[in-house]
Amino acid sequence: MKSATSLLLGAALATVFFLLYTSVCRDLRDGPVAVSGIGRLAGRQQEEVVAPREEKQTKNEAAAHSGDGDGVDTAKQQQSQQRIVMPTNQQQDTAASPPHQDLADLLRRAATPDRTVLMTATNEAWAAPGSFLDLFLESFRHGEGTEHLVQHLLVVAMDGKAFERCNAVHPFCYWFRVDGMDFAAEQSYMKGDYLEMMWRRNRFQQTILELGYTFLFTDVDILWFRSPFPHISPSAQVVMSSDIFVGDPNSAGNYPNGGLLYVKSCDSTIKFYEHWQSSRARFPGKHEQFVFDRIVKEGVPPHVGARVHFLDTIYFGGFCQHGKDLGKIVTMHANCCVGLHNKLFDLRSVLDDWKTYKARVAVGNMDYFSWRVPGRCIH
Repeated sequence: MKSATSLLLGAALATVFFLLYTSVCRDLRDGPVAVSGIGRLAGRQQEEVVAPREEKQTKNEAAAHSGDGDGVDTAKQQQSQQRIVMPTNQQQDTAASPPHQDLADLLRRAATPDRTVLMTATNEAWAAPGSFLDLFLESFRHGEGTEHLVQHLLVVAMDGKAFERCNAVHPFCYWFRVDGMDFAAEQSYMKGDYLEMMWRRNRFQQTILELGYTFLFTDVDILWFRSPFPHISPSAQVVMSSDIFVGDPNSAGNYPNGGLLYVKSCDSTIKFYEHWQSSRARFPGKHEQFVFDRIVKEGVPPHVGARVHFLDTIYFGGFCQHGKDLGKIVTMHANCCVGLHNKLFDLRSVLDDWKTYKARVAVGNMDYFSWRVPGRCIH
């Protein structure tokens, strides 16, 4: 009897040790065991940080192989490979991807009844809170008869962060994507991606004309105080601002600045842009403004036929040259100035001077008042 009891007890102990052994092996094979529901939730959240486009592609591939055992296994392997947690910066880039954008639809909604649209371009550095985009939009609110013009403004974002920022402050935003190019950082004059950015912007302007829209392009480092259209002839075709104005709007001796550029949509201006773009090859390493100056000085070819005019700096001023009479000023450009912080410093002073001028005029004070100079760049 004692011997039988001993045998039974031994068998029971052996069974317990076997079950314990197999349980440990299973845990080791499957990896660490979540101690609580929090651990399982964290693991699930990590798995779900996946680009939506990749998830959709995985589901489509699995559906395409349904009914085929090998295909299902392959789809599961692909799904396992794609469900990898991306680094934080990649997650942000994916989240910034815009929905499908229809440029023609944006233009239609932003344009005036005569198919004219205002347009500016900005990147992450210039669109950040407190930077140029905010100051630019604020100037429209404080200008004389300019606030409604913002309703016809298309902001062209050169990168994802600028696009996100634009959508937070303005209704008409277009992400101009260029594969392999990064326009997010401050683009120093003639350095890095500056040249390509300017030429791509130039080609984009041509696209606007080809879609049948007249545009007035403005750099985002320009403050608007009055509407420029009373100073632009209805028959004008290509009108550009000047760093230095020599007194004659028809003279090729003016120093052009593409920061403010009005172009009417017609056959001759589209041909002008084609001529402008093709002339780049004759001046390698030069920006579009330099090439514009050269082709205007050479004379616009007869088969192109576009007429070019320049804006007077008394009305369309800049830090290079500007009028002193705030009763005439239309725009002020932070040209002839190097560095984002220097430009911002002087533009804020200019906007403060404008607000002071308006407050004085509002109470009937017509005493002489002008810009505070010199600043960091303005003189």
